[in-house]
Amino acid sequence: MQTEPTPLASQLLIALPALADPNFAKSVALICQHDDDGAMGVLVNRVSEYTLGDVFEQMGIDGGEAMLRAQPVLAGGPVHPERGFVVHDGDHGWDSSLRIADDLYVTTSRDVLEAMARGEGPARALVALGCAGWGAGQLEHELTENTWLTAPADAELLFALPLDARWEAAAGRIGVDLLRVADYAGHA
Repeated sequence: MQTEPTPLASQLLIALPALADPNFAKSVALICQHDDDGAMGVLVNRVSEYTLGDVFEQMGIDGGEAMLRAQPVLAGGPVHPERGFVVHDGDHGWDSSLRIADDLYVTTSRDVLEAMARGEGPARALVALGCAGWGAGQLEHELTENTWLTAPADAELLFALPLDARWEAAAGRIGVDLLRVADYAGHA
C-alpha cells in the first residue's frame, strides 16, 4: 500500500462546459494517482447500467443485503471498463489499496467486495467500472487549456450527494457556478 499521496491526488477534476468529449462532458473525476508518468482517476458522477448485485453475481460473490446489492455501480471512465475500482473511507488495508488522502482510498482487489457482501466492508464506498487515465504531462496540459477546474474532494460529495448534483456542487465548492460559465474556451 502506498503511503504518500501524489501531487493532484484527492483533487476533483470538474469538466468545464466547453469540454465536448462525450467520455468527460459534465463529469467529475477523483484523481487517485498523479506523478511524472501521468494520472489516474475515477469518474464519480456517471452511473453505469450495472448494480453492485450484478457485480457480485459476475464475480461469484454471495451475500449482500438487498439495499447494498441494488446500489448503482458507476461508469468510472473509458480505460479498463472491465476492471472494478472501489473508492472508500477507512484504512483497513485491503489488497491492492492506494491511499489517496487521509481516510480516502481506492482498492482494486476482490477482498474489499467480499467484505462488503459480508457486511464487513468500509463504512462508505462507491464502486466503479473503469477509470480515466492521462499520459505524462497530458493532465497538466489540459488544465492550462481551460478544460478542467480542480477542487478538493470531500466525503460528502463522494459518498452522500446524488450523482446528478455532483458536477455543479463540486464547482460550487470553489465558488464557481457552472451554469454561468461559457461553453467555449479561448485564449487572449
